[in-house]
Amino acid sequence: MFELLTPAQMNAADRQTINGGVPGYELMKAAGRAVAEAAQQLTPEARRVHVLAGTGNNGGDGFVAAKLLNDAWRDVRVTVIGDVSAISGDAKLAFDEWDEGLSDFSVEALAEADLVIDALFGAGLSRPIEGPLAEMIEAINRSGKPVLAVDLPSGVDGGTGEVRGAAIRAAATMTFFRKKPGHLLFPGRGHCGRVHVADIGIPAGALAGLNVRAVENTPWLWRAQYPVPGDDGHKFTRGHAVVVSGPAHATGAARLSAGAALRSGAGLVTLASPTDAINVNAAHLTAVMLREVETAEDLSEMLADPRITSVLLGPGLGVGERTRDMVSIAAKAGKRLVLDADALTSFESDPDTLFALIEKSAGTILTPHEGEFGRLFGRGDVDKMGRATHAAERSGAVVILKGADTVVASPDGRCSINANAPPWLATAGSGDVLAGIAAGLLAPGMPVFEAASAAVWLHGLSGQAAGPGLTAEDLDAGLKSAIASLFSS
Repeated sequence: MFELLTPAQMNAADRQTINGGVPGYELMKAAGRAVAEAAQQLTPEARRVHVLAGTGNNGGDGFVAAKLLNDAWRDVRVTVIGDVSAISGDAKLAFDEWDEGLSDFSVEALAEADLVIDALFGAGLSRPIEGPLAEMIEAINRSGKPVLAVDLPSGVDGGTGEVRGAAIRAAATMTFFRKKPGHLLFPGRGHCGRVHVADIGIPAGALAGLNVRAVENTPWLWRAQYPVPGDDGHKFTRGHAVVVSGPAHATGAARLSAGAALRSGAGLVTLASPTDAINVNAAHLTAVMLREVETAEDLSEMLADPRITSVLLGPGLGVGERTRDMVSIAAKAGKRLVLDADALTSFESDPDTLFALIEKSAGTILTPHEGEFGRLFGRGDVDKMGRATHAAERSGAVVILKGADTVVASPDGRCSINANAPPWLATAGSGDVLAGIAAGLLAPGMPVFEAASAAVWLHGLSGQAAGPGLTAEDLDAGLKSAIASLFSS
């Protein structure tokens, strides 16, 4: 259940199920029942429930829930926002079964409620919320009352996570069949609270023909391709990753990356170091090997070794011609690449040259944060998932667009959205660790999109394991714990 459906795809799954013989009202009753059960679990002591219902199917789910809660001896008030005469179809059947009358919305009525159920729009929002309705939503948010949203908090775009005008801030959200991108992408994710997914009778076969390209990033996506060491393997069968270091005053980033690459899967990792940084790097390295690499020609000579399988360039490397030359050498050597930080910014004025080099590599992962992404691809007005997908298609690389809701996009249109990263990962050096994990997973031959998605997920779990107050150095122990969890599950 990790596929992410756009609102249009969810509507198509509904239609396919109904066309297959399941009455639409049966789906609505199942959805309303799931909402009622979630309401009782969210606030088991609540006696007064205020249901805000729209005139579409989201409101129909709310009417069903209202009746069930009323039958369970809750004091339920229902307010319809919109013209009651516009309620039709299955929603009208549910409305007709609610026989306790309607109430007006007021701040006084809100103050008496123990729980608010938001069944206004869900994924059916077609315009920004403005005017009196926006004022009502802001009043609900200010009240501090727990809100259970039906499908999506009203005001959140299910396809993009954008807030359209104003949006409910829910304590929990009950959605149906599959999540939507808007449940995982910020700012919408911050409005959803805990998201629950209910089975309402739509069969998994309804996914057929929907061309679902987006998924939630979990081990379900990539576990089968994860490089598990073989009983008869050795370090060279696990691949050899190279991380290129910056000058003496900027070596820490590359060392963080190298350690993460070794921890995550590479059998060997070598730090390619300029001459002035050899002693600094040697003083800090143990399991990671060290080789003097001063120029692009030195790197070319090193990469002639066919046992070297992945190369990471960027962390602390410096912006300029030397970095561009090294990226060119690594790509033309036919290695698998991870390009981060300075390796991306160095091509800011000539991204097409970078994209042409990517075609020569054996597969490339780009790991920009928003600033680096904007310098390379432009900012545009497209949502985060759309921007990442377009960038992957344009560059020919798998793009990890970093953030609290990191998106991984492949040139073939596949996309994963991550949701396990804790906020304390936002610290210096964290991105260097992520890039190193990706290089370490590429080294043994993990497919590029799956390696990028696995790296992002492991990075998030490492942050959880390291806990609040972490620094990037703490992620090594967290990464060991995260990897161990894969083998114990």
